Amino acid sequence: MTKRKSKTASLKYEMEYYRNGYTRIIGVDEAGRGPWAGPLMVGAVALPLDRTDLQKALKGVRDSKLMTANQREGLVETIKEVSLTWGLGAAEVDEIDELGLTDATKLAVERALNDAIERGGFQPDCLFCDFMAWPPKWQMHQLSIVKGDQLSLTIAAASVIAKVSRDAYMIDIAEEFPQYGFEKHKGYHSPLHVAALEQLGPTPIHRRSYAPIRKFLGEDAD
Repeated sequence: MTKRKSKTASLKYEMEYYRNGYTRIIGVDEAGRGPWAGPLMVGAVALPLDRTDLQKALKGVRDSKLMTANQREGLVETIKEVSLTWGLGAAEVDEIDELGLTDATKLAVERALNDAIERGGFQPDCLFCDFMAWPPKWQMHQLSIVKGDQLSLTIAAASVIAKVSRDAYMIDIAEEFPQYGFEKHKGYHSPLHVAALEQLGPTPIHRRSYAPIRKFLGEDAD
């Protein structure tokens, strides 16, 4: 009989580092690198790794992309309550256009970490992420885990905070631009989004440095 795969992300990496003396591990993950519109958001989470029922307390928390909207929204407050600390950082559209996606992501990570540190009142000793290494100004050990949002409960929890926060922003901003359907596609490519752009052109929350949006602005996208 095939063993059923757990729907909760693992603590394998966390426990390995915890046994080696890292007790304040903070995980970060982003939401919104791919959309044509809206900010990029980063979540940051530190979990109480001495809690023996931690996976049970966060049952169902995994890569936010593998969860439904209802599952994410049902668990995000639990994540915040269980966490030692959590934080949120954003890079706005003009920052993405000015800095480029990589540097804008780093800026959002820095803001998320600062928010988590201020909220928690302590300095993390290890950073878990799944996409890139961060500047040496953060004096802590760093671990980049491929598919970390699937393999680390700390990163997965951060991914849920980032995703829920960004989706909420796009639902709210949709009231300002009702013809674009942001509440449905959240700024990602979709037939509805393309049709609105073709008819109405880009809004102030569109990323004008992105080639598809430059095309709708009549600029050379090469």
